[in-house]
Amino acid sequence: MKFLVDAQLPLRLAYRLRDVGHDVLHTRELPRQNSTPDSAINQISLEQERIVITKDLDFLESFLIRQQPYKLLLVTTGNIKNSDLEALFLNNLSQLVELLEQHNYIELSRNALIVHQ
Repeated sequence: MKFLVDAQLPLRLAYRLRDVGHDVLHTRELPRQNSTPDSAINQISLEQERIVITKDLDFLESFLIRQQPYKLLLVTTGNIKNSDLEALFLNNLSQLVELLEQHNYIELSRNALIVHQ
């Protein structure tokens, strides 16, 4: 699965997802790094069919209004240690992948995976 991890999430999350076989970019790896505008992130997502992983609610608005990015994984954990976030992703990854194959917008909280229609 192809992901694009947004600036508010750790680069280490991208590394962990790569370690288990996914094609992952982090905004820090883009030419403008974490200053990459949301519109450019959306464009990359659409062109490369990458799922944007973010905490930024601006992407939710863009997704609901313009169907951009390609697919959205919104992280709504609030403040969480990076190690706990990585564990949350890895513990739920198989279910996340399965859901993202069928749905365009998933929310990951500390306690649940929420599918939005």
